[in-house]
Amino acid sequence: MFVIFGASGNVGRSTVTALRDAGHSVRAVLRDTRHRERFVQLGCDVAIADLTDANAIAAAIDGAQAVQILCPVPTADPDPAATMTRTIDAATAALAANPPPALLALSDYGAELEGNTGITRLFHDFEERLKPIPTRLTLLRSAEHLQNWARVLPVALGTGVLPSFHHPVGKAFPTVWAPDVGVVGARLLLDAPEGGSGPRIVSVEGPRRVSVTAIADTLGAAAGRSIVAHELPRDTWNAVLLRAGLSERHAQLIVDLYDVHNAGVIDVEADVSERVYGTTTLEEALAVLVRAHAATA
Repeated sequence: MFVIFGASGNVGRSTVTALRDAGHSVRAVLRDTRHRERFVQLGCDVAIADLTDANAIAAAIDGAQAVQILCPVPTADPDPAATMTRTIDAATAALAANPPPALLALSDYGAELEGNTGITRLFHDFEERLKPIPTRLTLLRSAEHLQNWARVLPVALGTGVLPSFHHPVGKAFPTVWAPDVGVVGARLLLDAPEGGSGPRIVSVEGPRRVSVTAIADTLGAAAGRSIVAHELPRDTWNAVLLRAGLSERHAQLIVDLYDVHNAGVIDVEADVSERVYGTTTLEEALAVLVRAHAATA
């Protein structure tokens, strides 16, 4: 039985689908019962678990041959770091008490770094807490998900301006289409190697690196209008995030992340990671986002 946490998300749903298409037994772990029927129709066993509840996690992983775990960044949370820390505490306690033979953790580029890296610092903590667990551990670190650009899509399509925390807008950086991460996760779960002296570290990004300028141009082509990239001035970031509805602590995590990202610190861990590449192009990904926006407009 493969146990997939966050099964209703972009990554988890893709992992579940890949495993089921290959004929494997899957337990889809959900937080919201509204998604249950979708996974029952896929032939999954379904468990409902809050990732801050160690007992619920323990019940979900019972009998697992392999587990895919994550530490989601909560939305509309006054203190996301505290909530993520509770998730880490609960998950590691349950997994340490009953280690599955294989464990894959969804992580982030830059998770190997110590110090203040914003949200990425929580993924560092997550990885460090998982490493002592006696299991075949794989750390799947992904680049920035292209789905994140959906948050500013209405602004870009409405005004012709794509705002960005990435500076400069012409600099190429790694991104990935989230379902591609799920496909890689499924492959790694099926290929968990025996033995080894430490965790297997795999980095996944898209077929080519992109810039915000390229994202703006591609969005414009998909939407049939001119869109230009705009660097949001550093001294406006907090105010912009607060107006978007983030809490002060959440906004600061984002600001800290982009500060180190723009300094060139966040990337593949040199000489350690295996590197794999998704297949979805920027053009394909943004066309999906534009169609989804049009369907809900």
